[in-house]
Amino acid sequence: METSVKMIIEGKEYEFPVIEGTESEKAIDISNLRAKTGYITIDEGFKNTGSTTSDITFLDGEEGILHYRGYDIEDLAEKAEFLEVAYLLIYGELPTVDQYAHFTQEIKYRSLVNEDMRKIFDGFPVNAHPMGVMSSLVVAMAGFYPELSKDLSPEALDLHIRRLLGKFPTLATWTYKKSQGHPPNYPKNKLDYCENFLNMMFALPVEEYTVDPVVASALNKLLILHADHEQNCSTSTVRLVGSSKANLYSSISAGISALWGPLHGGANQEVLEMLEEIMNDGGDVQKYIEKAKDKNSGFRLFGFGHRVYKNFDPRAKIIKKAADEVLEKLGINDPILEIAKGLEEATLKDDYFVSRKLYPNVDFYSGIIYRALGIPTNMFTVMFAIGRLPGWIAQWMELKEQKQAIGRPRQIYTGPVGKKFVEISKR
Repeated sequence: METSVKMIIEGKEYEFPVIEGTESEKAIDISNLRAKTGYITIDEGFKNTGSTTSDITFLDGEEGILHYRGYDIEDLAEKAEFLEVAYLLIYGELPTVDQYAHFTQEIKYRSLVNEDMRKIFDGFPVNAHPMGVMSSLVVAMAGFYPELSKDLSPEALDLHIRRLLGKFPTLATWTYKKSQGHPPNYPKNKLDYCENFLNMMFALPVEEYTVDPVVASALNKLLILHADHEQNCSTSTVRLVGSSKANLYSSISAGISALWGPLHGGANQEVLEMLEEIMNDGGDVQKYIEKAKDKNSGFRLFGFGHRVYKNFDPRAKIIKKAADEVLEKLGINDPILEIAKGLEEATLKDDYFVSRKLYPNVDFYSGIIYRALGIPTNMFTVMFAIGRLPGWIAQWMELKEQKQAIGRPRQIYTGPVGKKFVEISKR
């Protein structure tokens, strides 16, 4: 393997080291490029730029591989609980029985939210998007726990991590209950993480609610599959904000805002809105298949293909099975879901999509499951955020340990030059 590469600029030769990761990924270290040469690189969207080294997540888009801390995503989704995976991402190893019992107990005991937070929450209109509300409430936690800015000891950070993991689902269910005109439900410590969330979402004070184990299992898988995904938009946002020494709550709040965008976490919401569009136009799946092939139609097929994966998204394979189980168990007769199944079947047989490797992705199937569970589309991205929270925390912690300098990308200026100021009276 090459240990360095040579670059010739203006007739002068420069040498830069090559770095190789544990999964044989290779990178050219250009940290000193500008200092040595006066040049920078341009890489719009950072598609070829590595902003950091990381021990947390590995993905290979060409081969369709995803690992958390060296573990196959298939094994974790099949055998682990979400909070086990959260512990793995944050602390680097799967917990022992005693560690896990302590970890989950601490999170349960911190799932109650300070009632003064309700004053902030009540100020939002009923039609406020849940992601905007969540971002605001999480950053507000920095005001309720200001000691984080002063005490960064491992014990103090552990406390804030447990607070975030405990309170985040509670805050999420507040936003849903408000949209329904229902009173919020308090968490129950006798339930596990997924059961507790489902109970807070769907229980009503007038009747008993029993969590369906098939539904809880599907939710557990969804959260695990979303838990981390390398240096995506929201994760790199968390790290960039954290590089300024911003506290954990502020950094996570920024990640929520980044995830909100329809090109990132909002994609599963776009999937359902697309399916509704097809249904409202008569439900002709083949018509929209043809529109997707026509570059001039203006129609985009959401939930197919992936920015990184050039093969079948490994998460989609897992969640497709869970989606099938949920639909069969609940016996739902929903025309939207029938359209989704027809679209999936048609694209997997169509050479246009197969040859371009435009397979259904995790957003396609997660939207179907959330729809089946009765979760409204504007809550889909919040569900994504609940799953991604451990990954954000782990990335923020790793950044802190790496002691990286503040993130500060460069640019090439392309604006006007040499303009002279004219006083306002003469303009």
